[in-house]
Amino acid sequence: MNRIVLASASPRRKELLEQIGLTFQVCCSTCEEKSQGSEPSSVVCELSRQKADDVWQKEWEDREGLLVIGADTVVSFRGKILGKPKDEKEACEMLSALSGNVHEVYTGVTFCYLKEGRKMSHTFYEKTEVVFYPMDKEEIEGYVATKDSMDKAGAYGIQGRCAAFIKEVRGDYNNVVGLPIGRLYQEMKECFGK
Repeated sequence: MNRIVLASASPRRKELLEQIGLTFQVCCSTCEEKSQGSEPSSVVCELSRQKADDVWQKEWEDREGLLVIGADTVVSFRGKILGKPKDEKEACEMLSALSGNVHEVYTGVTFCYLKEGRKMSHTFYEKTEVVFYPMDKEEIEGYVATKDSMDKAGAYGIQGRCAAFIKEVRGDYNNVVGLPIGRLYQEMKECFGK
């Protein structure tokens, strides 16, 4: 691939791609994200496809050698998807539910690219389990007051101050940050060679 485009405004995803030495540009998707599904794995795959497709449709001088990467992450707890909290009250409610429990983080990733002149898509997802230590009301409110929880699925960022409450991560840590970067690289190798 000559040009890689990340269809996400997430600074965390940007940092993860930079971490493995990829050269890319950022072009944010502006589509309204809507999913028909309720199963977390299908939701993240569908939303990552929407984001990648939206950016793919933009005015590109030449799509030959272009790879667009879309991604979406959700937190799932007892079958319920927890997105980004709409306010501090909802953030506290989410963290109270996660406190002392195990939940899952799903990230869907979609590649859009040309192969023999035809647009192709490749989508996969990664699932990671996260175990929280119990958090008391003051700890939850103190963390939410930092505003770190407001732009993150499940109302927390594992790489920030909430790390104090993470007991265990079962699976890919980077997936919880927002992009399963090792898996992404392996999928790129499989799709496009080295």
